Amino acid sequence: MHGKGSNTRLSTMASRSRIPTLLLFMFSTFATIYVAGRLWQDSQNRVYLIKELDRITGLGKTAISVDDTLKIIACREQHKKLSALEMELAAARQEGFASLRSTEANEITSKKRPLVVIGIFTRFGRRNNRDAIRKAWMGTGAALKKMENNKGIVARFVIGRSANRGDSSDKSIDIESRQNNDFIILDNHVEADEELPKKTKLFFAHAADKWDAEFYAKVNDDIYVNIDALGTTLAAHLDKPRVYIGCMKSGEVFSEPNHKWYEPDWWKFGDKKSYFRHASGELYVISQALAKFISINRSILRTYAHDDVSAGSWFIGLDVKHVDESKFCCSSWSAGAVCAGV
Repeated sequence: MHGKGSNTRLSTMASRSRIPTLLLFMFSTFATIYVAGRLWQDSQNRVYLIKELDRITGLGKTAISVDDTLKIIACREQHKKLSALEMELAAARQEGFASLRSTEANEITSKKRPLVVIGIFTRFGRRNNRDAIRKAWMGTGAALKKMENNKGIVARFVIGRSANRGDSSDKSIDIESRQNNDFIILDNHVEADEELPKKTKLFFAHAADKWDAEFYAKVNDDIYVNIDALGTTLAAHLDKPRVYIGCMKSGEVFSEPNHKWYEPDWWKFGDKKSYFRHASGELYVISQALAKFISINRSILRTYAHDDVSAGSWFIGLDVKHVDESKFCCSSWSAGAVCAGV
């Protein structure tokens, strides 16, 4: 009995003594591999430096400096990393990856970014207004395309759908759109005066998703735009990443339900009931970052009774440069003006 217990303890002690020995052996093995790897790397660097020294000496130089040595080693490491990445990229291409994205990137870079996308807000029964705009400043066909290519200005009429989907109003717009190819038709929006704030939000979201432009503009269909003056004015604001340009105003908030400009959320605007500063809805421009913001947050952005107030509310809490530009006040066509009402 005593002998058997002693043998068990001795066996246990022997097992315990083998564990540190095994760990020490593993550590020694890893250390040997690491040291061998470093020695191999150093030998490779020495061979490379000797070759570089021979090349420099052959050019008439006498020695290679410590700085040059470090630079050569760093360049060699970067070259190895680049070679590995190139091999991974080649393997990915063989598997069918990256080719589509590369094609899209090439298409994007080959196209010149538009300066501004103009959405001309129109309604059913306003064909005469649209034709007048086409003749005055927007153009059709080749002239419309020339404005896009030469001036970087994209212009489209913006309209929703009839409450009676597929009726004569919808069909008329579809025919006009096929004839002129100058519409943005918001299929998920019902055309109505009280829905204009939502229409504004949908336009900016749609335009930001479709065109990679510097700016996006909202214009009424009874406004004539001086394209050259608009381009010159916007070019002066290209250095501002978040800019909101327009004829700024602060109107009265009406709380009487029977009033033409009644604001259901009148109580949110304080005791004096005045709107915050916002651009007149006749014509205003926002930069790409703001249009992208609307696109991303379209489902949670609040709308008020008026489209211009709604747009102003979306930027009131952001780090945005508000530019009160008198040239965007469309009450008269003065020297240097961007727009004029008709």
